[in-house]
Amino acid sequence: MAEEKESKELKVEDIKKSADEKKCPVQRALFYMEGFLEGPMCGKCFPCEMGTYEARIRLKDLVQGRGTKGDLAALKRIADIMLESSRCKKGKDTANFLLEWLKTDVFEQHLIGKCPDMECISFMEYSIIPDKCTLCGECKAVCKFDAIFGEKRKPFVGGYAPFEIRQKKCVKCGDCIKVCPEGAIILTGIRTGTLAGV
Repeated sequence: MAEEKESKELKVEDIKKSADEKKCPVQRALFYMEGFLEGPMCGKCFPCEMGTYEARIRLKDLVQGRGTKGDLAALKRIADIMLESSRCKKGKDTANFLLEWLKTDVFEQHLIGKCPDMECISFMEYSIIPDKCTLCGECKAVCKFDAIFGEKRKPFVGGYAPFEIRQKKCVKCGDCIKVCPEGAIILTGIRTGTLAGV
């Protein structure tokens, strides 16, 4: 029974492999830390236990657009301490993974409100391209948050209010993109205007 439980336990390498499927290194690091906390971390040594919890908090702040230079410095310090002081290979591997991801400049980009990989939803917004929109109203009908303003086209009537997305109400669920028959709704970087996937 104990052997069966051990075989089902998530391994550090498995979490790293799944994390590497994400494009954004910040998302990758956050995904890994959450997986490590849920599974392989034993919590027996203080640097690993506290370091991982603290790293997760700071990574969440970066992903949600609340990160600071202090967070980056803390993440580097946490990884260095874990690498030196963790008692087992799992903690040391976690520190090495974090240091590997921190080598990219993507973490700094998040401080100025940009996710180059267009994976962090906090740095993106949904927009309607007026030239592509046929005023069918599908997006407005599917939006549960009343974030889309505009009028559906009616025969022989003019003067429509074009459809637009109210950014303050939009929760970025993506339902509108899925139902738009014309591909008139796009995801862009808030600060850059970069199209998702470009």
